[in-house]
Amino acid sequence: MSEEFLSHCRHIVGEPFVLTTAADVAPFLDDWRGRFTGKALAVLRPAAAEQVAQLVKACAHWRIPVVPQGGRTGLVLGSVPDESGTAVVLSLSRMNQVRSIDAVNRTMTVEAGCILQQVQDAAALHDCLYPLSLASEGSCTVGGNLSTNAGGTAVLRYGNARELCLGLEVVTPQGEIWSGLRGLRKDNTGYDLRDLFIGAEGTLGVITAAVLKLYPLPRASSTALVALSTARDALDLLTLAQDRCGACLTAFELMSDVCLELVATHFPNLPKPFAKRHGQYVLLELCSCESDQHAAGMLEQAVGVALDRGIARDAVVATSAAQSRGLWDLREHISMAQAKAGKNIKHDISLPISRIARFIAATDAKLRAAFPGCVLVTFGHLGDGNLHYNVAPPEGVPHDEFLDNQPAINRIVHDQVDAFGGSISAEHGIGALKRDELRRYKSPVELGMMRAIKAALDPLGIMNPGKVL
Repeated sequence: MSEEFLSHCRHIVGEPFVLTTAADVAPFLDDWRGRFTGKALAVLRPAAAEQVAQLVKACAHWRIPVVPQGGRTGLVLGSVPDESGTAVVLSLSRMNQVRSIDAVNRTMTVEAGCILQQVQDAAALHDCLYPLSLASEGSCTVGGNLSTNAGGTAVLRYGNARELCLGLEVVTPQGEIWSGLRGLRKDNTGYDLRDLFIGAEGTLGVITAAVLKLYPLPRASSTALVALSTARDALDLLTLAQDRCGACLTAFELMSDVCLELVATHFPNLPKPFAKRHGQYVLLELCSCESDQHAAGMLEQAVGVALDRGIARDAVVATSAAQSRGLWDLREHISMAQAKAGKNIKHDISLPISRIARFIAATDAKLRAAFPGCVLVTFGHLGDGNLHYNVAPPEGVPHDEFLDNQPAINRIVHDQVDAFGGSISAEHGIGALKRDELRRYKSPVELGMMRAIKAALDPLGIMNPGKVL
């Protein structure tokens, strides 16, 4: 059966684009963090939506599971196959064309395999901004961004991937093409099918193209790093900055002292803005459509008020693009510094912004009581309530040995998230890694509705099985 199926796939996309040898398939099987390797019957590499439709129709006919894959930068095992070897990986990397840009409508239509940075650059050539910005933007793809409803550093101002998408082209589990590539900001003609597929992680269909929302390219930006004593102070600073800067406030990133010490240890050439250590730090960025003076003036005024009121302990305001880049480097190197330091137990969570300080204090205390000496590496997009709350082993404890505590640590963290009215996944999705956790925290009513949607759209259960539900 598999040979007949593979022969049919070769007829659709050409023999070079049906990969079956171990060496050819291997690059598509590892998860981003290198902790899991799946197996696949083959890797299929279509070049057009019509080819995707034919391949999915063939998979439905032969009952072959399909694992859609973009840049493979996810952290929850959402884009890699399981160990059964029965599924095909559907890589969209060849579908990487910017189909059109409408600078007046402020939209661009792109294929799912476009690299995020490619999309940003194409928009900039038309004096437009596509504001989604992630650490992995040099390798992640639009299809993956939408399938996981990616967030990043600019959600505070522009929203996440869902809010930056106006239309989709999708191949259904039956191998039909739904063309919803309308660049409309208002469309009340029935159910919003677009939002079903965004964040579904390929379990309801395959996103092949999208209409993305663009914005005017900012004329200026200004960046500051502010030192504070506590997370509570960070919340006060956020309120102050929003009151004074309004929609110009683009980013508001929280970093604990542990984070910056990790960066200083593993990347000693990066800037060290403060002579004295502080409990917390916030990286702020303002963007302006007026001038450098306007952006810098607003930021300096807000930071000055924070210092006068005792909210902030110290601050550095960048006076050049190079200085701004240096401050952002500190934030963007945290994950890399963690990787250099060794393995840790990661949590991508969101909370009501007003409760974040209390959550950190209460959860830190519970973890330190249960695992004395554990190192808490907390940072994230405070402006939209998203924390990366990571737990590293105590000094001297082997990292692999400490990872055995992951179920117990997850239970403490996720129970706390639930108690504070939060979510166990903010921007990385559910995949296979958090599937069982989802069942614990979603109500039976929610799970029942999700399963009903899955059964209606994918009755054969071939789309990314074992993920989300």
